[in-house]
Amino acid sequence: MALTGCTAGGGSAAAGGGGGSAGSLSYDDAIKKVVAGREIKVGFTPPVLSENFTQIEHAAWHKMYEYEQRFGCRWVWERQAPVGDFNAVQGTLGIVQSWVSRKFDAIAVCTGANFATVQALYQDASDKGVKIYQFNQPAELYPPEELRTVTNVGYDNRWQSGYLAGTYIAEKLGGSGNILQIWGPSGSDWTRGRKIGFDKALAENPGIKVVGEADGGYVRDKGFAAAQDLLTKNKDVDAIYGENEEMALGASQAIDQAGLKHWDGEDGILTIGADGLVSGYDQISAGKLTATVDIGGVDQGQNLIEAIFATAVLGETVTQIINNPTQVVDKTNVDWHRAYTKWALDVPKKYGD
Repeated sequence: MALTGCTAGGGSAAAGGGGGSAGSLSYDDAIKKVVAGREIKVGFTPPVLSENFTQIEHAAWHKMYEYEQRFGCRWVWERQAPVGDFNAVQGTLGIVQSWVSRKFDAIAVCTGANFATVQALYQDASDKGVKIYQFNQPAELYPPEELRTVTNVGYDNRWQSGYLAGTYIAEKLGGSGNILQIWGPSGSDWTRGRKIGFDKALAENPGIKVVGEADGGYVRDKGFAAAQDLLTKNKDVDAIYGENEEMALGASQAIDQAGLKHWDGEDGILTIGADGLVSGYDQISAGKLTATVDIGGVDQGQNLIEAIFATAVLGETVTQIINNPTQVVDKTNVDWHRAYTKWALDVPKKYGD
């Protein structure tokens, strides 16, 4: 984004369009004139209230506070999630429709709802002058011309999550071993995307065999139950892939419950998930979770606000899909990932609470 540049510690520095010097006062003053103290109403709806989405939201608040201080805008922020689990999609539709009727400036959505249904909803919102932004959504699975959003901030679930996890397992196991898979709800786009990437990694490493799989519902207790059942049925297991980190952490608990050994770099059961949670990073340090894929949640929150400000306030355009960096995190690099996420959580100001 033209408004910010990368600085150490997760902060941002102003960069004038056309290569102006960092922190240029004249640039900030020019943007202040455009903003003119404007109030920006934003609705934020994740599929569930969870640690992952809290991290994304707090990262967004960091960027909102920065723009508020620099440019004099005022933010009205509402967060609402549907009651239930990842399948409670009707609630999302009602939430979005309510914000559209109230003429919000921007609505940020992450949902497990049917693709065609929500695109029709987004088109209706656009027709009424309300801008829709998706985040953390597997937009890469659909033709760009069918997307009815301003932009989609996230990552490619196939190659930036599933494939990374699969190749990590293969590398650590030396190309051979038996693995268990714990997936999200059947029909989930996240599952579909990550499975494409994971299957490609398996095809490249035919010595890795899947000996069992189950639905873990994207939550820790179901991931625990699924792993417990799979470990009872399969005695020779080298690794467990939890499609998201909550399920991987549940699998880690099941390993403890069964009295089995966690991976120590040589043997034991390797566990890997995907999200990038502080709780997951703590378990990596403790040797209870081998690794996870940091899906760039902090960057998602930051870039979501950058996109909203650029398009809804300044009238600029952005690309249809904005993918953030992702990385496998284990004991070798967990410290800086955890520090970056904790920085995001330690917000200077809370909005909408």
